[in-house]
Amino acid sequence: MEDRRRVSLDTKNRENSQRDNIARRGIGSSRPNRRILDGHTKACSECGLVDWKTDSSRGEVSCGHCGLVVEENSIDPGAEWTNHDNVNDRSRVGAPTTYTLADKGLNTTISHSDLSSSAASRLGMSAKARSDWRRRRTIDERSKSSIGNTRNLIKPNQMIRDKSGLPPSLQEEACRLYRRLSQEGYVVGRSIAGVTAACCYLVARIEGIPRTIGELCDKFQVDEKELSRMIRNIARTCRLQKVSSPKIYFSKFISDLELPANTMLQVDKLWATIEPHEEIWQGKKPMGIAAAVIYKAAAESGHKRTQADICKVAGVSEVTLRGINQMLNKVFTSLGESGVN
Repeated sequence: MEDRRRVSLDTKNRENSQRDNIARRGIGSSRPNRRILDGHTKACSECGLVDWKTDSSRGEVSCGHCGLVVEENSIDPGAEWTNHDNVNDRSRVGAPTTYTLADKGLNTTISHSDLSSSAASRLGMSAKARSDWRRRRTIDERSKSSIGNTRNLIKPNQMIRDKSGLPPSLQEEACRLYRRLSQEGYVVGRSIAGVTAACCYLVARIEGIPRTIGELCDKFQVDEKELSRMIRNIARTCRLQKVSSPKIYFSKFISDLELPANTMLQVDKLWATIEPHEEIWQGKKPMGIAAAVIYKAAAESGHKRTQADICKVAGVSEVTLRGINQMLNKVFTSLGESGVN
């Protein structure tokens, strides 16, 4: 009798659980839905609930109500983080693709450090084996550079990484711009160094990073007039025209001239006076305007610098600085500011 009564109670409990589960899934029910795992959407055969739980450490899927295990030794599709090499980086992927490399970083290279004498002895590599691997490395590099498009990108990408002085993210943009120009045939018949320097200048100008044409000419060994002409052509071709504000050069020039930090306050005051009058400074060299404003601010703050010092930092001639300074003095006088000769 007791066994029959127990079976009857179990049957009633199961039926009640099934009714509760149906009510949970019913339209307009106020109870929340139970969590359902992918691949297990049916009700549990034991209790009738849909409440599956997974144990990734044991590889099991079980019912959260009655504990019935419906799947064992399941495969975990997630990342494998076992540290076999006892190193800090346990990732199983390589470096992301980058435009700073001609092949975008998709090829495998043999590192110089792995073929050094100390590394070779540590890895148990003989002198002959090391010599063979160095020869293979040379052959591998030559085979990669034999492809036309890749060969044409190796040198400019290297120049951007070594000479531009840009942050890595902007080096990426400069290499992307050069790759675009190369694919459109713009580089043919032109100086690789000149096009590379122009790409660096345009990217820096778009992001508001102060880079003067004279500075890039020294680094890339190109003529200033040629670089200026190439910057205009590329900006027109790629629709990258942007009016550079003298403001982006203030901090750089003040730092290069070793002026006190409070000089920036006077520079900001003077620039706030003439900035609204765009007809005064637009169309003129932004480096020249910045040099004239700093020259005037340094004199007014008691830290005067010679015109030669300022021209050397700004990359403009003394004639240009004197002409802009005279023009600004007239403007400040008409606006009620004092002039400095």
